[in-house]
Amino acid sequence: MITTNMNQPTALSKKSGNTTLKACAYAFLVIVSIVVLFPFYWMLITAVKPIGEIFEYPPRLWPSEFIWGNFAKSMTVTHFSTYFKNSAIVTVCATVITVFINLLAGFAFAKYRFKGRDFLFMVVLSTLMIPIQLIMIPNFIIISKLGLLNSYTGLILPPCAEAFGLFLSRQFMEEIPDELIESGRIDGASEFAIFSKIVFPNVKPLLGVLVIFTVMWRWNDFQWPLIVLSDSKMYTVQLGLAMLNGVNYVNWNDLMSAAIISILPVLAVFFLFQKQFVQGIAFTGIKG
Repeated sequence: MITTNMNQPTALSKKSGNTTLKACAYAFLVIVSIVVLFPFYWMLITAVKPIGEIFEYPPRLWPSEFIWGNFAKSMTVTHFSTYFKNSAIVTVCATVITVFINLLAGFAFAKYRFKGRDFLFMVVLSTLMIPIQLIMIPNFIIISKLGLLNSYTGLILPPCAEAFGLFLSRQFMEEIPDELIESGRIDGASEFAIFSKIVFPNVKPLLGVLVIFTVMWRWNDFQWPLIVLSDSKMYTVQLGLAMLNGVNYVNWNDLMSAAIISILPVLAVFFLFQKQFVQGIAFTGIKG
C-alpha cells in the first residue's frame, strides 16, 4: 500500500506533463498554420474589398462589404481566358512529356546494367547544380535558330528533360523486385511491354509526385515564357499577372482576384494526387 501511494503522484505528474506537452504542440501548430495561411487570407480579402479600403491605415482585417464581382472583372481587364488556355496547353503537354521521359530514364538507370551507368547518372544529377540563368541564353539561341519563338513547342520542349524527376524515378524503381521484370522477359514480353504492364502499374505513388511537381513548376514558370514570347496572344498566366502590375498604379482588386484564380488549377491537381504524393515522397525519400 505504501508503494502504491508513492507511485500514484508520479503517474499523475507524467500524465499531466504529457497533456501539457500536447497542448503546447497543438498551440505551436495553430500559430504556424495562422502564419502560413494569413497571406492567402489577406490576398482573398484584398480581392473582394472595396477599392477605398485597400489603403486604409490601420488596415481592415474584415471588409465592410464583399465585392465578389471583382473576380469576373479581373478576367476581362486583360485577355486572361487566352492566358489560361495557353498555360493549360503548355502545362498539360509538358507534364505528359516530362513524366514519360523521367519514368523511362528512371527505369533504365534502375534496372539496366551497362558500362558507365553510375557515372552517367552522377553526370545527370550534377546538372542540378547548374543555375538556370546559365542555360537560358544557349536555350534561347537554339530555339531561335529552330524558329520556335512564340510557339507552344518552344515553351514546352526545352525544360522537359530534368534531373530531379529522373532521380526520384530511379530511387523508386530500384525497390521494384527484379524477379517481376525477369518473369516478363521469360514470357517473351518486349522491354516496353515490361515497362507498361509491370513497372508502370507499380509506380502510381511516384506518378503522383512527378505530376504535382511538374504541374506546379510549369504552371508557375515565369522566366522561360518571358524570354521566348513576344506575342501577347501567346502569353501564359504568369505573364498576364505581370501585365496587371502597372508602372504607376496597381489595381490590387484585379491583381489579387486574378492571382487567386490562377492558383486554383495547381490546388486542384494537388488534392487530386494528394494520396499518391504522400506515398511517393515516403517511398522515394527513404532509400539513397
